[in-house]
Amino acid sequence: MQPAVDFASPIRNAPLPPPSHQRFARREAVPATGEPVTTRDGRTLHLRSIEPGDVAALRRCFKRLPAEDIRRRFLHSLTELPEPMAQRLCHIDPAIEAAYVLVDNAVTPAELRGVGRIFIDEAADNAEFSVLVERDWTRLGLGAELMHRLVATCRERGLAELWGYVLVENRPMLRLCNELGFTSRMMPDEPGVAQITLRL
Repeated sequence: MQPAVDFASPIRNAPLPPPSHQRFARREAVPATGEPVTTRDGRTLHLRSIEPGDVAALRRCFKRLPAEDIRRRFLHSLTELPEPMAQRLCHIDPAIEAAYVLVDNAVTPAELRGVGRIFIDEAADNAEFSVLVERDWTRLGLGAELMHRLVATCRERGLAELWGYVLVENRPMLRLCNELGFTSRMMPDEPGVAQITLRL
């Protein structure tokens, strides 16, 4: 179990973030095919932003997930990813969201092996994250790859904090976030759930 850590309050006199047109501008355009990512066992995936055309692949990815992984990601059980939900997850609002997928082009049709996303709260100057990697592709550095991209995106946008909810039994994610500098605290109203936070 991770130790309880209090949140650090935002610094009252901290400089204001840059204007929104600067905060949300990408420094470099991600190629349509994505950036190559090599796994620890030598396979290659491509990291890119999620697209509206990923709906079918996202639903197939969900079907391959064990029930335990679904519960760890959504904090409750789901038997399938409904079409409306998949559509919503693939049609993001770039002003308040960012989402990245790891695409496996070695199969036909191409499959998604991992997804990472953030939801931005401009008023609080922070973002909530979620990361999911397909079971057969875990322990290959892909979760870390997605987390690094999410952290970098938050910093590019001038946010102060990145946070998320993780089940305490999800020790691989807690271990990864601890290595990245996140702190954690138990949720008093949600037994078995930790809120992890990274000051940016």
